[in-house]
Amino acid sequence: MAASGSVSPRVLTYSIHKCSSHSSNYLPTNILVDKPNDQSSRWSSDSNSPPQFLILKLDKPAVVMTVTFGKYEKTHVCNLRKFKIYGGLNDDHMTELLHSGLRNDHIKETFNLKHELDGKMFPCNYIKIVPIMSHGPSFNFSIWFVELQGMNDPEIVEPSLAWFNTYREREAIRLCLKHFRQHNYTEAFESLQKRTKIALEHPMLTELHQKLVINNDFDGCEKIIEEASKDAIFNHYISQQEYKPKWTAIIPLAQNADPVSSRPGMRGGHQMLIDMETQVIYLIGGWDGMVDLSDFWAFSVESGLWTCLSRNTEQDGGPCARSCHKMCLDSKKKLIYTLGRYLDSEMRSSTPLKNDFYVYDITSNQWTLISQDTSTEGGPPLIFDHQMCMDVEKSTIYVFGGRVLTSVSGDERAQEPVFSGLYSYHCPTNTWTRLKDDCAELRSRIGHSMLFHSDKRLLYIFAGQRGREFLSDFITYHVDTQEISLVLDGNNQVPAQGFTQRATIDPELNEIHVLSGLSKDKEKREETVRNSFWVFNLERKIWSCVYKNENMGQQYWTKMQNVEPCPRFAHQLVYDHLHKVHYLFGGNPGKSSLPKMRLDDFWSLKLSRPSREHLLRRCRYLIRKQRFREMASRDPFEALRYLQNELSETVAHDDIEESQEFRLLASSLFSHPASIDITDSEPLSPPSDGFTGRTQLFDTLVSFFPEHMTQPKGNLVDLITF
Repeated sequence: MAASGSVSPRVLTYSIHKCSSHSSNYLPTNILVDKPNDQSSRWSSDSNSPPQFLILKLDKPAVVMTVTFGKYEKTHVCNLRKFKIYGGLNDDHMTELLHSGLRNDHIKETFNLKHELDGKMFPCNYIKIVPIMSHGPSFNFSIWFVELQGMNDPEIVEPSLAWFNTYREREAIRLCLKHFRQHNYTEAFESLQKRTKIALEHPMLTELHQKLVINNDFDGCEKIIEEASKDAIFNHYISQQEYKPKWTAIIPLAQNADPVSSRPGMRGGHQMLIDMETQVIYLIGGWDGMVDLSDFWAFSVESGLWTCLSRNTEQDGGPCARSCHKMCLDSKKKLIYTLGRYLDSEMRSSTPLKNDFYVYDITSNQWTLISQDTSTEGGPPLIFDHQMCMDVEKSTIYVFGGRVLTSVSGDERAQEPVFSGLYSYHCPTNTWTRLKDDCAELRSRIGHSMLFHSDKRLLYIFAGQRGREFLSDFITYHVDTQEISLVLDGNNQVPAQGFTQRATIDPELNEIHVLSGLSKDKEKREETVRNSFWVFNLERKIWSCVYKNENMGQQYWTKMQNVEPCPRFAHQLVYDHLHKVHYLFGGNPGKSSLPKMRLDDFWSLKLSRPSREHLLRRCRYLIRKQRFREMASRDPFEALRYLQNELSETVAHDDIEESQEFRLLASSLFSHPASIDITDSEPLSPPSDGFTGRTQLFDTLVSFFPEHMTQPKGNLVDLITF
């Protein structure tokens, strides 16, 4: 593929445009005209049935770093909703570089491609684009314009190519070593390892193989697994497992005979935050369907009690009744800041509106007015449905987005909405700074999410609404360098475009959590509210849905209202990342869930993965199951004793599948002793030969270790094709 010219001294751009319509094309072309207004200027597949793909041949090897897709000037049913991209030095053997999808709009999209192995860059000579799904059902695939960016400077590519060839040679030898060992070709294995001096795996796993497969030392095998668990080697495997959500209704204890006055009432648009150190949740204000509220509450997780700190914060020197405001916490100084609110048009006068700013001192139980109007001090004007979070270490608050409220003048509906930009507030000096206006690279909005990662020094901004448009972008803002970047998730499975979703962040796990709110139903072109909970892994840049309930009927949710929370919006969600617990309160159930106008239910949510203890028990069970099977072929009575004692104590008897498997082991002991499976799914091997079974058990145990410690994943025989 021809180069179009330098983007920087070492970066070259490759582009394709207007390809003929075939299921597979080699495209060494240098046509660089992007024509988004030309309906015919595209490559189209023959049908919407795989396999359909493009193979792009570069004129020389290059490190390909990004791919950009151009689009038609309007939405189009043939745009790629899902696709994969592969790369390699030849077109027969390629590696997956990206799995993602395009939004159905007219805006170009750029994606990062995998271009490193073991921290080293590798070159490609071919790029393969494989469409999987179009935005329109039963429509063929179209690609309007493709641009590749990367480096083809020989000073960079040639060392990368040399390293990559060495890497492939090493991996080929490791595959041979794995194959020889798996098939007990001992002499070939030892000879190749001695000649090349290439290690197949981490020494711990070599020792595990020696004890388990060669020496038949099951006790020694268990000790190595225990050591691995103790050294937290299984943590990476555990972090890749799916979460299991558990909702629990919190029924607060009543401090007096009247339970209604002992807890916050029904509301939406309130604010809530948690002090993780003291395990206290604070809640203020909201809208009960009739009026804005001015009460202020604290809930002690430890005691299970709500305490009303103020029935009317305005009378106690604090903010007046309000909703759609925002709060943030300085956990070191125990200060709560609150800013913004919504006002109905009939409550606005012709005089300029003021944006007051308050702080509450938790220790002294006292409110202080910081500013009567932040707009006169370089801060934002009166806004609502914005976002606010705090950098505690640097005592700086960040405020982004929200709709600006203006004084009433004429027909408000005819006026274009005005959105606020990005501001910072330095608490020690009482100084506001406008960091960014509403602009193309950082579009302001309402109902979005914004989270701060103190270690990465990043603000994460995503979703929200702007006019009638539901946004699905995901942006980072570096608070020190002011750099704005687009987060690429690498997977088309993302939460629906929406607003009023609630998001939290876990800086220790490097995860963002999102509980859905209102979203846009693309098919019906209307707003819907359904229950779903998503987790975004900041390192892998992948969304995963860990909880979803699509039920929408009132009858269903009335029955389930003490089991799990009904779908809602205008709710509040806070997260204690020290104890790994979310807390949800109130909101608006919408028309399809419950007949109530507003909710006052209170929930905790725990996301659990298998623990190290659980995984260690599972490994012991697998090891002892193999030991039992080998014993059964020699001494059924001794095997029965072992089954009833040592093996039984490792079984999760509350796990239906595992418990049933355990009972089948016992029932098969005397029925067919000569044909007991070595594994559950592999062909039977002679009872006297446990090598195959122990080898397969070793491969299973190895799957729990980090990839950098293990033998290669592939198999040598899989490279043989017909």
